[in-house]
Amino acid sequence: MNTKRNTILKVGVALLLLVVVVVFVKFFTSDTTFEKAEVYVQVPTGSTYQDVTKIISPYVKNMSDFDFIAQRRSYPDHVKPGRFLLRKGMSAFQLVSAMRRNVPVSLAFNNQERMENLCERLSSQIEPDTTKLLATFRDSVFLQKNGFTRENVFAMFLPNTYEVYWNISAEKFRDKMLDEYNRFWSKERIEKASALNLTPLEVITLASIVHKETVKKSERPIVAGVYLNRLAQGMPLQADPTVIYALKLRDNDFKQVIKRVLYNDLFIPSPFNTYQHTGLPPGPIAMPDVDAIDAVLSPSKHNYLYFCASIERFGYHEFAATMAQHDLNRKKYVSWLNAQGTNR
Repeated sequence: MNTKRNTILKVGVALLLLVVVVVFVKFFTSDTTFEKAEVYVQVPTGSTYQDVTKIISPYVKNMSDFDFIAQRRSYPDHVKPGRFLLRKGMSAFQLVSAMRRNVPVSLAFNNQERMENLCERLSSQIEPDTTKLLATFRDSVFLQKNGFTRENVFAMFLPNTYEVYWNISAEKFRDKMLDEYNRFWSKERIEKASALNLTPLEVITLASIVHKETVKKSERPIVAGVYLNRLAQGMPLQADPTVIYALKLRDNDFKQVIKRVLYNDLFIPSPFNTYQHTGLPPGPIAMPDVDAIDAVLSPSKHNYLYFCASIERFGYHEFAATMAQHDLNRKKYVSWLNAQGTNR
């Protein structure tokens, strides 16, 4: 009897040890195949458990172990879309846990020239594609409700880094950007804009021109002052960056590099061409950074009406209060361009 009892006991212990070993292997030993320290995987909205297994299989050593744990933790019935972080050396148990934790994206954008470019940039970082984003941002109901137009809604997007979930919908992302825009326009900034007889949208439109004119922060308030002086006198802005924008818009080619505006370019029929139309363009010609916006809100006080790129201080400009002085500065610059062989 004792012998039989001992045999049963030994078998039971052996089975228990086997279970312990199996549990240890599945819960604590590495089940990853990649050499990098970490890998991000993206699970699209509407994905099934079968979809998930296909997505992560290149990174998992033993999918049967993953499935064993997933089934017992009811993961197949609770698949989440999003962006998930897998770390080298994770066990099957840890991998299943990781697929439950949606990791935010640090989404960044700047220096975009139009909505189409922005949407391409965004779609490379979050789930909604370019077409969906563009349609959402140009939704007529949204535009009318919030005082935007197709031409100026681009002003709503302030260059920065934002934390969002990869699977955020286009609508929720748009609403987040609207909240950020409204938060940016503090009472102080609105009062500064009003003192200049400008709306926030007009400030950003002018800031986009200032942004394109110079990268020098010290010059931006001076350039802003020139354009504000022109607006105050009813003069056309005659801003070369608006002509370049009109050229790119006409050609539907925003990748082309234009280093020189030619005389015939000044006559391009476009509402964005400030040589042909007085006042501000119907919307921004680029995404201005905050520094350019604040330069418009706090412009330098002076009597300059003209400026031209300097050939003695590259990157800077020569400013003038009279056309006579401006002509001298301009001729120097044109001669330098010709000498460099810059035809376009």
